[in-house]
Amino acid sequence: MRYPDGGGLDAAERARREKVRLEAADLIEAGVSDREIAKRFRVSRMSVNRWRRALAAGGREALASKGAGGAQCKLTEAQVAELEAVLEEGPAAAGYAGRDGRAAAPDRVDRPGPGPPGRRAGRGQDRQVAGGHLAGHKSTAADLGAWLCFEDESGQGLRPPKGRTWGRRGHTPVVTVTGGHDTRVSLAALIAVRPGCGPRLIYRTHHARRADKRKGFTEHEYARFLDAAHQQLGGPVVLVWDGLNTHTSRAMRELTATRAWLTVFQLPAYAPELNPVEPTSAS
Repeated sequence: MRYPDGGGLDAAERARREKVRLEAADLIEAGVSDREIAKRFRVSRMSVNRWRRALAAGGREALASKGAGGAQCKLTEAQVAELEAVLEEGPAAAGYAGRDGRAAAPDRVDRPGPGPPGRRAGRGQDRQVAGGHLAGHKSTAADLGAWLCFEDESGQGLRPPKGRTWGRRGHTPVVTVTGGHDTRVSLAALIAVRPGCGPRLIYRTHHARRADKRKGFTEHEYARFLDAAHQQLGGPVVLVWDGLNTHTSRAMRELTATRAWLTVFQLPAYAPELNPVEPTSAS
């Protein structure tokens, strides 16, 4: 946003506000309270208190206008005039006009509004599974002859819900449920694929008790899960998972660094559709 004179107020408005501050200074020196001054000039009490402190520290000069705010223009008058002339000519004069006379959009940028028929909205090139750096885990797994493993976790509370129902007078309805002693169960699942081999689904469960500080898997539990998967698969593992704080913690990085058979890739944020394990935990 552009402001006149390099600031948010023009000269007339700055002068008007300076006059208000100086009139408020007269009332402050007369002993009028902040509440009454704020009500008279229709400002906040915080502003009046700030004026009072400035008046006490620097006198009336502290309430005077400091002029236009913001950075000063570094261009000379001739340069400003040249820039205005170029802007007035528009992008067409510089060879950037589109077919309809408007400015042409840069490469890989579409104009707003309806597009040509036959094109639908889709994920950009930077978010494709097989595009650029997001497919690095595939080439790494192929070079190492490793299992490509996608991991994800989910949790479910086991405490039964409370409800109301009808019953005979004097007979409270009782519904027997299982798992009432557990508060939460977490499931970590891993899908492993490798050319020439059938896909594998490996999972572990974690039951959290009321006294547990962490309801889900810890770093060491993830490490034991990966060790068991490595033993079951019998080969190197290229692991792909999301940016869960447990996955990216310092303790987890130290645990994965000690396992030479393990290579870890992290999925981009907000991309659950890139992880094939997500549907296994869908309700």
